Amino acid sequence: AMLRLRFLTWDVKDTLLRLRQPVGERYAAEARAHGVRVQPEALGRSFREAYGAQSRRFPNYGRGLGLSSRQWWVDVVKQTFRLSGVHEDAVLTLMAENLYRDFCGARNWEVLPGAGETLSRCGQRGFRMGVVSNFDNRLENILSQCNLRHHFEFILTSEDAGFVKPDGRIFEKALRLGGVPPEQAAHVGDDYTRDYRAARAVGMHGFLLRTAGQGEELDVPPEHILPTLSHLLTLVEK
Repeated sequence: AMLRLRFLTWDVKDTLLRLRQPVGERYAAEARAHGVRVQPEALGRSFREAYGAQSRRFPNYGRGLGLSSRQWWVDVVKQTFRLSGVHEDAVLTLMAENLYRDFCGARNWEVLPGAGETLSRCGQRGFRMGVVSNFDNRLENILSQCNLRHHFEFILTSEDAGFVKPDGRIFEKALRLGGVPPEQAAHVGDDYTRDYRAARAVGMHGFLLRTAGQGEELDVPPEHILPTLSHLLTLVEK
């Protein structure tokens, strides 16, 4: 069947970009720079705990709850170190500010294999594109620094939209920004619930990026599965 696609929306984390190193490693390196020794594994566990608690207490980076996303992240970083036994306020503040700034750019993020080429080729084929991501407002800068920003008409983050995937309203907002009906749009992402199922629920097409051995148990037809990003081109050209 011809997919009459005009617009592609993209998830970012683990679809187009990934962290260069685990969070615990980066946090441990920052601590070392201040003469503080903490094990990366402990920091990784502490980060997951702090991030989870903050997300439950202040969903979507505290949007609408009087917290800036910057303050939201600074609190997560400080709590991560506190849970790992670091309690000195001055050094906590310094590390948190540094890490917040550091995760703004290409130093901590790398483009996934095939992402740049796939985006370029989609653009050459005439697909218009946008980003739909559960991310804070640093994302535009990160994409610019990683030299991907120019592929997209808009960068819609959950912080901007006020809705978090899988909430269909973030996809509806993207469709309004793109000026296309859902049946002419497809979303590409790596998460079954937040990306694939959520986009399908508003009537969009969906493609699920899945490395080998992942996701066979899910009810996704094989023609919607991308073993690599490069596979997208063969699917959308059908």
